[in-house]
Amino acid sequence: MKSVRIIALRKDRKRLLEHLQDSALVMVQKGRKEEKGFTRLDTSAQIKQFERNAELTEQALKILGKVEPEKKGMLASFKGRKEIDPDEIGRIASDSAKVIGICQKICKLDKQRADYAAEQVRIKTALAQLEPWKKLDIPLNTKDTATTAVLIGTLPRLYDDTTLSEALAGECPELLFEFEILYSSSNLTCLTLFTPKKQREMAEKALRTFGFSQPLNPTSRTPAVKTEHLLDKSEEIARKDEDAKNDIASFAKYRENICETQDYFNLRAEKYQVIAELDQTKHVFVLNGYVPEEDCSKLEAVCSKVPSCVVEFEDAGEDAPVKLKNNKFAEPAQSIVTMYSTPSHGDIDPTPILAFFFYFFFGMMFSDAGYGLLLIIGTAIAIKVFKPDKRMRNNLKLFQYCGVATVFWGLVFGSIFGDAPLMFYKMFTGDDSIKTMQQLLPWPTLDTQKDALMIMIMSIGLGLAHILVGMGCKFYICIKNKEYTKAFFDTGLWMLMLAGFAVLAVGMATSQVVLYIGAGIAAASAVGLVLTQGRGKKGIFGKLIGGVASLYDITSYISDLLSYSRLLALGLTTGVMAQVFNMLSNLFGTSVFGIICMILIFVAGHAITIGLNALGSYVHTMRLQYVEMFSKFYEGGGKPFEPFSTKSKYFRTKGSNDD
Repeated sequence: MKSVRIIALRKDRKRLLEHLQDSALVMVQKGRKEEKGFTRLDTSAQIKQFERNAELTEQALKILGKVEPEKKGMLASFKGRKEIDPDEIGRIASDSAKVIGICQKICKLDKQRADYAAEQVRIKTALAQLEPWKKLDIPLNTKDTATTAVLIGTLPRLYDDTTLSEALAGECPELLFEFEILYSSSNLTCLTLFTPKKQREMAEKALRTFGFSQPLNPTSRTPAVKTEHLLDKSEEIARKDEDAKNDIASFAKYRENICETQDYFNLRAEKYQVIAELDQTKHVFVLNGYVPEEDCSKLEAVCSKVPSCVVEFEDAGEDAPVKLKNNKFAEPAQSIVTMYSTPSHGDIDPTPILAFFFYFFFGMMFSDAGYGLLLIIGTAIAIKVFKPDKRMRNNLKLFQYCGVATVFWGLVFGSIFGDAPLMFYKMFTGDDSIKTMQQLLPWPTLDTQKDALMIMIMSIGLGLAHILVGMGCKFYICIKNKEYTKAFFDTGLWMLMLAGFAVLAVGMATSQVVLYIGAGIAAASAVGLVLTQGRGKKGIFGKLIGGVASLYDITSYISDLLSYSRLLALGLTTGVMAQVFNMLSNLFGTSVFGIICMILIFVAGHAITIGLNALGSYVHTMRLQYVEMFSKFYEGGGKPFEPFSTKSKYFRTKGSNDD
């Protein structure tokens, strides 16, 4: 990685930045201290405005998505961004004010719909409050007459005519009253009580002892009239809401324009963030950044398009960002590495190693040649038809290579859509002499059920190789950093011990000579660890205790090795599920109905198996890389190389390097 300093006349700033953004070659240094004699522009106001506009378009797209969902095919997510001519950017810019106006209208209509929804809730609540009073033929806020007091309200328990009369008479014997119970339930009684006006206070006092309260929101209309009014209002609001919804849907034809405008404002915001990092005078500006060493000549060619531009390169140093560069086989696995962490300058790029083991282990877990073939064909068609951008293409390539490994392991385990070849062979030939796939296939295979112990041993062996490769990487890093003691004593001895145990295990199955050799290697390594692992302690006793205690780490290595039993477990799961669905699909015989059922169950069952086991294989393969191998040598924490580019979501310009 090289640090680059680009100097040009200020009048050429716009043109140069556009060339740099299209080329996606330079990562601009941010947060760098301002150089003496230069100033920097405060572009925060412009950036905020661009970001607000981008957020507005995003909000409008979400609203359109709810009201008028975009019709997309199942495979639309594989499609790359729309490619447009660079001149189209000018058209998008000139239309941006109009599009923002449309987005504002969409958001305003959505706000109206939210208000309508809130009003409908209020109406629903009011109707629920009026429901117990529907028999009342006078308004809820009826006033007293000249001689009679009117009390309308509720009691918080169940009363009937008899119990209420007895309760009031018992509480206040001298009270004269008449009442009507309008509604009663287990915890509510609605009533109207009439009493002489001079006894109003006496009646209120008596009723309060029973928890009497006046109705909420009393109105000057009868409950029936008020209910009818609210229902009419609800219908009117529903019509207005439907009109607003239709108005929003009418803007769906501008969806593509809104997407383009969102990208435009995001690009503008990115550009002005770069402008804020430029050191400038009245006539000149300076851009400081990073460029991969292999792209220096490309950058010079880009900058040569601006006559006033001068380019200077220097060594970037330890603070430089990291850009991963791998061949076509390993490149698809870069996303797995960066998902964990970008390698630092002290690390090695683990992508080539991870790529091999990721494909290999995924295939062993998915372990069906038919499923692998579907992965290969499906990803190849998606790449060919949809022409996705680089990130999606790499993701598809990742699963394509995993598909190749899956075909390999499927053939090893004799699994092709489970035991589908055997099922169809028996169905169409009637020959029951062949009982297993091993008998049907012309090459030797392993049965994940009958040969489970052998596959378990193979899984542990592959796990040991995986861990030793990770430790070998640590050994290499220590040698590279001239940490020879750490390399040989802290890593090399453990590698020898694990290798010794492996040889010992082989010897147990082959010959005593090999067993003794393995035991000797393991014992010698253990002695070496005891003598060296406590070297940082004080005193001979402390060093010895530290060395002996270090042997406890063997338990963590055993735990790591046992984790690779998931290679067997998931491979077994895939095969068993496939065979179960094959058996179910074959239950209905060879009649027309049976064939139809067989096809439906076969397709649906294997689709379920593929979905569940592909996800499980992906997750558990990733876990083996991150937990079992990366923990042995990988630190990460590097700063990823993120070039100044057209980081757009919906379109890319022709000729740009933004893939």
